[in-house]
Amino acid sequence: MSLAQPPAQPPALADGLPGVSPGVYNASDFHAVAEIIYAEAGIVLAEGKAMLVYSRLAPLVRRANCGTFANFIARVRENDEDRARMVAALTTNHTFFYREAHHFEHFGQAVRPGLVGALARGEAVRIWSAGCSSGEETWSLVMTLLGPERQAGLDLARRNVRVLASDIADHALARAEAATYPARDMAPVPEALRQAWTRPAGDNLALADEARAIVRLRHLNLQGDWPMHGRFQVIFCRNVMIYFDNPTKERLVERFAHALAPGGHLYIGHSERVTGPAAALLPPVGPTIYRRNTA
Repeated sequence: MSLAQPPAQPPALADGLPGVSPGVYNASDFHAVAEIIYAEAGIVLAEGKAMLVYSRLAPLVRRANCGTFANFIARVRENDEDRARMVAALTTNHTFFYREAHHFEHFGQAVRPGLVGALARGEAVRIWSAGCSSGEETWSLVMTLLGPERQAGLDLARRNVRVLASDIADHALARAEAATYPARDMAPVPEALRQAWTRPAGDNLALADEARAIVRLRHLNLQGDWPMHGRFQVIFCRNVMIYFDNPTKERLVERFAHALAPGGHLYIGHSERVTGPAAALLPPVGPTIYRRNTA
């Protein structure tokens, strides 16, 4: 993968950051971090992100006793664990339940009946929440799949259905694994789904064990190798590609297209679009909803 080419002297660092010695963090450090994060995760750091990089990485620099960003960057280049921590620190994990509700409504009304029928026939159903962050998207999807009638949902959960939830940030995956959130955060979820698939846990709501049982949470870099075999009927990857440049987006969407079963659906973020080679494989069927053609 080629490296990003951020300016050698980002304007945000031309005169240094207030209160930060250029000997600790400077334009060359920002440039090096931008190259690494692009090569590792496809994320483009714009010029104005110098302060964000400093605030996110300074705790790692201190914990590593490196003294300067240059020393930390040298360590990151040689150490896979430090590099993974750096990537996770620079990953944005903002999400919420039932975000872009029209996607869940479409999934529930237009896609779910076909999946229910497939499961009833003994077929496998595979769904992927790619870039799942702290789990709100995944659990919204799972509750919608299982439906408002608990007994019917339990019958579905016992069949050959699995939901893969993947992210590059281990701290986000840990929260998704805990599957417990403030009750107010789940307010956007339809009440019938909340009643069927959550239980009180103090001031929080926890996902029911039966809902959690069909989910597999995995660390996965979307820019790296994908170890999964078989195809998915549904892929959600929303508000992830906004951090990528166009060539990276087009490569990723083409990979998604080939990972979908014929007739499978791809849901992406409201500001994202399918372009490039994948456009011929994924005609739109709704706002930022695409269906893999059968040819």
